[in-house]
Amino acid sequence: MPEPFDALRRPSARVVPDPDFAAELRDNLRRVILNGADMTTTSEAPATAAELRSLTPYLAVSDARAALDFYVEVFGAVRRGEPILMDDGRIGHAELAIGDAVLMLAEEHPEIGHVAPREGGASVRVEVPDADVSVNRALELGATLIRAVSDSPYGRGGSFRDPFGQRWLVSQAAPARPAPHGSAMYFTLQVPEAEPAKSFYGAVLGWEFTPGSVSDAWGFSGPGLEGGLWAGDRQVGWKLMYAVEDLESALTRVREQGGRTGEVENHPYGTTADCADNQGIEFWLWEKP
Repeated sequence: MPEPFDALRRPSARVVPDPDFAAELRDNLRRVILNGADMTTTSEAPATAAELRSLTPYLAVSDARAALDFYVEVFGAVRRGEPILMDDGRIGHAELAIGDAVLMLAEEHPEIGHVAPREGGASVRVEVPDADVSVNRALELGATLIRAVSDSPYGRGGSFRDPFGQRWLVSQAAPARPAPHGSAMYFTLQVPEAEPAKSFYGAVLGWEFTPGSVSDAWGFSGPGLEGGLWAGDRQVGWKLMYAVEDLESALTRVREQGGRTGEVENHPYGTTADCADNQGIEFWLWEKP
């Protein structure tokens, strides 16, 4: 009887993966590793990810590994992939997502003039949900207080110098403004079959698709547009999700105007209800928390 492990001694052979599997895996890796995105996108919940902006801070730090841990702990940063290591063990490049922006950093490389600030230097402003919590946590982890958190005409915030020499202006982010009542918040394209639609819109409009968390649902993104593709035996065409200030009141008005309302559903991103207008055209209503 042959040993099962004999197969490990055979020469390796290159295998061509299934194209659909390869495309799905590539999309997942791009979202999770490069963007730090959550893979639980459904046909109803939009996802956001950090992106490179016109201006991106690039820090020189004395200890990049410790700095990465510090910024994750203090600012709630998300690592964007694995750091790039140089031959001598120093981190040559690393990225973090903080909110919708990207922070880049690398270990000090004096031979090319990439050194951490010793005194003074530029400050980086960062918005956090709670300035007191972030500054207090920074001080617990070895930061030096420059200005205590306080209220001012331009908001609540403070500043500190981290253990790696960088100065931070910490500002408390303003509460998110609710979307105006009636705004179209999310776009779902309902189709009979997913694969022909993905092939068509990918080739014609350049949409990129990522798997959703429900059967036959895909998230898609394209120039200026983000939404969901949903296949199955349902009304074909665009189905929009509209913001409302009060879902129950909006549902009452739908019924009063001859429309149809479904069950109210609770989600992490708010409460929704499936509806149809007085001509049978379907849509969702969405009250954000």
